[in-house]
Amino acid sequence: MDVFEAITNRHSYRGAFTEAPVPREDLTKIVRAGLEAPSGCNKQSTTFVIVDDPETLAKIEDIVDLYSSPRALIACVVDPAPVFQGMSFEKEDCSAAVENMLLAITAMGYATVWIDGQLRMDKRAERLGDLLGVPTGRQVQIILPLGVPTDDCAGPEKKPFDQRAWFNTYGG
Repeated sequence: MDVFEAITNRHSYRGAFTEAPVPREDLTKIVRAGLEAPSGCNKQSTTFVIVDDPETLAKIEDIVDLYSSPRALIACVVDPAPVFQGMSFEKEDCSAAVENMLLAITAMGYATVWIDGQLRMDKRAERLGDLLGVPTGRQVQIILPLGVPTDDCAGPEKKPFDQRAWFNTYGG
C-alpha cells in the first residue's frame, strides 16, 4: 500500500480484534515510523512504551476504555521540557509521531484508534504512567490500541476538498 492509499484508508477503529497477535517485528516497525517523525529543534524527546503482555493490557483496560481488547498498545510519552526560547513542542512532536504510526498501522493491515481524551480525565494519564513506569516529569499523551480488525469497515466520508482547502485566500 502506498502512502496516499494509507492516508485515504486510515480511520479510527473501535471494533473487535481477532485473536492474532501483533508480532514484535511489526510493532518495532510501527514505532520506528513514529521515531522518524519531525520534532521541535530535532530534540526527539517523544518516547514510546510498547505493550504486548496480556496481563498489562488487562490492567490498562481497568484504567482506560480500549473499546475491544487489543492485542497490543503503543503509549506515546511526552516530555514538556522547553526546547526553544522557553517553548515546548511536546504535543506537536507526539502528534507527528502518532500520525506516522497510524499510517504504518493502516499500511500493515492493522487497525487502531487514537485515544487521548480519556487520558485527560480522572488522572488516567498519571495512573497509566505509573503502571508503565513512566519517569516523573513525563506523561502518557496518546495511546494506540491495535490488532487485526475483525470488521472490514470503511472510515467516515470526508468533506470535499473545496469545502476545506483553498488557494491564496480562505474560502477561495
